[in-house]
Amino acid sequence: MGDWAALLEGFATAAQPEYLLYALLGVTLGTAVGVLPGIGPAMTVALLLPLTYTLEPTAALIIFAGIYYGGMYGGSTTSILLNTPGESSSVVTALEGNRMAKAGRGAAALATAAIGSFVAGTIATVLLTALAPTIADVAVQLGPADYVALMVVAFTTVAALLGSSPARGLASLGLGLFLGLVGTDTLTGQQRFTLGVPTLSDGIDVVVVAVGVFAVGEALYVAARLRHGPVEVIPVGGKWMTGEFWRRSWKPWLRGTFIGFPIGTVPAGGADVSTFLSYAAEKKLSKRPGEFGKGAIEGVAGPEAANNAAAAGVLVPLLTLGLPTTATAAVIVAAFQSYGIQPGPLLFTNNPGMVWALIASLYIGNVMLLVLNLPLVKIWVKVLQIPRPYLYAGILLFAALGTYAVNFVVDDLVVLLIIGLVGFFMRRHGYPVAPLVVGLILGPMAEEQVRRTLQISEGDLSALVTSPFAAVAYSILALVLVLAAVLRLRRRKAPVTTGA
Repeated sequence: MGDWAALLEGFATAAQPEYLLYALLGVTLGTAVGVLPGIGPAMTVALLLPLTYTLEPTAALIIFAGIYYGGMYGGSTTSILLNTPGESSSVVTALEGNRMAKAGRGAAALATAAIGSFVAGTIATVLLTALAPTIADVAVQLGPADYVALMVVAFTTVAALLGSSPARGLASLGLGLFLGLVGTDTLTGQQRFTLGVPTLSDGIDVVVVAVGVFAVGEALYVAARLRHGPVEVIPVGGKWMTGEFWRRSWKPWLRGTFIGFPIGTVPAGGADVSTFLSYAAEKKLSKRPGEFGKGAIEGVAGPEAANNAAAAGVLVPLLTLGLPTTATAAVIVAAFQSYGIQPGPLLFTNNPGMVWALIASLYIGNVMLLVLNLPLVKIWVKVLQIPRPYLYAGILLFAALGTYAVNFVVDDLVVLLIIGLVGFFMRRHGYPVAPLVVGLILGPMAEEQVRRTLQISEGDLSALVTSPFAAVAYSILALVLVLAAVLRLRRRKAPVTTGA
């Protein structure tokens, strides 16, 4: 019962008026940005990261958690009313939600998405509360070789399973690992890949890379693809949740929750995979399969629940192992590190007050999001009308100001521009950006653990794979990669069917 008592203490902290305002600010920003096409929570957290350095760690992390959950909520609005997902995890919602809106049932689609997100987010946060301390206790027993295995699993799965091809994912990961090597070697004191630039001797700041890839690169990419003319938004019509809609939605909400949470906890799982699996499950289990593709409410309820459950699941490896498995999680790790805090098994021991206040704020933020999304949906629709040139010009301005505020060094702006252009070309040519950030953050940590393992084993390389945990981790990794290759092969050989 100690964990639940600690959670109550976390509620006592998170319920303070100051932290409630921070939570409200986070969920409001997250929702507002989530409804904008092409701008997700990763970009929002990266953009605001330099601007929160004046806050204490607990307040900043509560804001980021609110943005994370709010971005997942907000993506459904633009998917349903605009048929343009604000986040990749909201693509599935657009399949049925937009057709419901065109049929005059937009209010019901928005309501089932909001309520399903609340139900799934709450249940998943309860599971996070129950599982995270136990996993952290087990993780404390792991040795350096075991952590190397975990990081290799994270590297390989994130790189191989995200994006259009494993080769591009691995190339992105390699770039991130290279950027992580820039700076001064802590063991020898030698400078590596600094090109004689004094600013680079301390390494490339993770915040600069995150803002460059997500804010500058994404803004340039979306701006390059802007359509001219006003954005056409479908008006919110029809009744809210009727008795029939409640009956058809509650089971998909629960199924989506228990599909999304476990998938979110594994590397390269995340919300994208869980939403597609939930949609497939609902289509197979539905008593009205003919409605799918024409506006089935189950096709909105299940994926939206899976989306938000996976968002909570992603926090399990983040808080307990220090492993970011999504782009947003990688930026949140950078937020932790900017305050000198390393997420991982010792987080619950070294910073219990902060971590339990953070978890408690997730419950509070979920309630706030339900209140914000149901009655204020027409306000979020107005956000969709912001002229895109003003929006992305503002993003670039805040990105530059925030980056300069990190170290007050002009060289950081040059690095920001270069990284931003790299991020733009990566997006343009189908290279996923998440492996780059994951490689940048975990690369130096993996190097340190490899060195520690070799020091303990006196240079014996077999020590990296002979511990029981490491052997099991590599075996599971090999199985996952083989399975992924088989599935890709079957997908290529599958005959393409066309509808009437």
